[in-house]
Amino acid sequence: MTADVHIIIVSYNTRAELESCLSSLFAAPAASVAGVTVVDNASGDGSPDMVRSRWPSVEVLALETNVGFGAANNVALRTCTQPFALLLNSDTRVPAGAIDTLRSRMTERGAVAAGPKLIDGDGRQEVSFGQMLTPFSEVVQRWRVRAASRPGPSAPARLRKYLAGERFVDWVTGACMLLDVRAASAAGYFDERFFMYEEDVDLCATLRAAGGKVLYTSAAEVVHLRGRSPASAPGEGTSPHYDRSHVAFYEKHAPGWAWWLRLWLRIRGRRVR
Repeated sequence: MTADVHIIIVSYNTRAELESCLSSLFAAPAASVAGVTVVDNASGDGSPDMVRSRWPSVEVLALETNVGFGAANNVALRTCTQPFALLLNSDTRVPAGAIDTLRSRMTERGAVAAGPKLIDGDGRQEVSFGQMLTPFSEVVQRWRVRAASRPGPSAPARLRKYLAGERFVDWVTGACMLLDVRAASAAGYFDERFFMYEEDVDLCATLRAAGGKVLYTSAAEVVHLRGRSPASAPGEGTSPHYDRSHVAFYEKHAPGWAWWLRLWLRIRGRRVR
């Protein structure tokens, strides 16, 4: 297999998680991986020095300010010389074979973006893909997320079926997203108005609008210890970053609903500036 994938990890004060993520990558090197870049969003925990000390081969881009998830990924994507880029959260652990499988499935299916099956530390599967955001699809997605988080094998059978297999979808999460770099460049990379949240859905929408396909495959599996990063600790629906991105997404893609969303947030005491 050709080494044509460059891994990009954005980190903000996640030293311990970043160290574990990189350890998993180097414990079982993927044949398709040509290099790794860590983009540090002005952390104060010594993450850049830790990476430079333990993994000299890893490129470290230490930013002077926290520019957000999408913008930080863009810094590395704009200089990526490989045809594929794997975006990884620092709170992921990558088992042997996962990256090579994801790359193979994406190229064989002719997709420009792909995401694997994500599981948490207890083995529960995350709902890591979905339909384009609308008020209705959000209600359905929230039900799926709640159902998938139940302990043990108690998720409804129809949800287990939905999460199995492989299919083209509207979006996959940026926590682990393999991108065709040329397609991402043509799409303008991530829209930097989204500091955090919804930037992955937005980019996938732009890729699809240009005729690209977005693939979800359970053939590749990655561990996602969701919420261990300080940047992701506030739950969706309570974070000001989420509210701002949520409104910005609707203003861009479904402006008819944006006013109603602002009203709903105001009723709940959450104003978006």
